[in-house]
Amino acid sequence: MYSKDEIDKASLLIGSEIARVLSDSSLIGYGGCAACHVLFKLVKSLSLSESDAGDLLSQALFEDPELNDRFIEMVERIHMKERMMGVQFSIKSREAKDRFIDANIKNALSELSSDIKQYGKVLVLRKLLLSLVTVQLAQNIGVDHHAATEELYYFMKKNIESDNLILEFINKISK
Repeated sequence: MYSKDEIDKASLLIGSEIARVLSDSSLIGYGGCAACHVLFKLVKSLSLSESDAGDLLSQALFEDPELNDRFIEMVERIHMKERMMGVQFSIKSREAKDRFIDANIKNALSELSSDIKQYGKVLVLRKLLLSLVTVQLAQNIGVDHHAATEELYYFMKKNIESDNLILEFINKISK
């Protein structure tokens, strides 16, 4: 937990950076991430680790719903409206967006439950791990999830060792 003073300082910095980005979205750069931009501003300005900055950002946004709304607005504007990605989602009301996300969470849990019954826990853990890797790839290289999935599968076909690392990790957490 962070002190009120630390959260207030972070909130001011976050709010200021949101305003800067909303007034000049070129600060993000082509393929850059608006949320990461704010996160790294905290890292640099407050001399924090990436993990600590992420925790502080989450806490500041949680404690200030108005700031959180502005943060979401910034991310949606950059990633959806300006880049024309997810336009149909971005024009929905907040309530419709929340219903859509809720339905997707329930659908994902239902699919995973079915996969566990049909294929077992090891396969589901593998599926979750690979999904996490593809999401991180997508974020880091600035492509959509589908393109990142294709890149990962192409890589793994050529590098059997990566598959062995994943299986070792699954075996460790399964014990």
